[in-house]
Amino acid sequence: METAESVHRAFDLTGRVALITGAGGGIGRTSAEVLAGAGAAVVCVDLDLARAEETARGIDSAGGSADSAQVDVAERGALSALVERVVQQHGALHVMCNIAGIMIDSSIIDLDPDEFERILSVNLKGAVYGCQAAGKVMVEQGAGSIINMASAAVLTPSAGIGAYAICKAGVAQLTQSMAVEVGRRGVRVNTIAPGFVPTNMTARYYTRPDGTIDEDAKAAVLSPMAKFAPLRRVGVTSDIGYCVLYLASDASSFVTGQLLSPNGGVAMHY
Repeated sequence: METAESVHRAFDLTGRVALITGAGGGIGRTSAEVLAGAGAAVVCVDLDLARAEETARGIDSAGGSADSAQVDVAERGALSALVERVVQQHGALHVMCNIAGIMIDSSIIDLDPDEFERILSVNLKGAVYGCQAAGKVMVEQGAGSIINMASAAVLTPSAGIGAYAICKAGVAQLTQSMAVEVGRRGVRVNTIAPGFVPTNMTARYYTRPDGTIDEDAKAAVLSPMAKFAPLRRVGVTSDIGYCVLYLASDASSFVTGQLLSPNGGVAMHY
């Protein structure tokens, strides 16, 4: 029989260590906050160290446990070195969240080769490097959960973000292939493909050149997005953060190689 105690225990991350890339803001920051709220010791990683430190301070001030680190996920060997330091400090790594990502706006025809290389390096290679670094540790431990961040763009193609969608489709395939490889060693690998969520990345559609938000432009962007979704709203970062918690926790102990789609219903798949 399941009880309040067993349900709480299924989502409890007390004693576990989680590393979150892209934790300086948006979905990454909220995911770090949620995992810390569930009891995990979190390592907040971002290219912008000040923002990673800000996330960690917020978690600490709320009674959680957090460290911060600056890493360029596209740099070969950087995540491996960081994971090694985390394991030396904490003794293990139980959860790896590959959330860091960038966006470029371009048609496929006009895609600049240098921009394409950069987005591949961050969004796809960065996820591969994170999976490799965490996977080696988790296979040795005989347990762990790797969570990769894709996008609803892999389910509903849109003009102008093809390069981003290509990377995220690669992340989804990375997840499935690795899940098959490491499952027998007790390691789970899953993907989350969020729908539209207002973050610093999506704010480019309604941010003025001086960095301020154009509220009229924001409403013009968000309103049709909401109307298009069966749930009639856009997402918030906590919608994704709690999906991360589910996949990080024992509540999803029989789930691997899957793509979870918190998108308000804009894309539905089997």
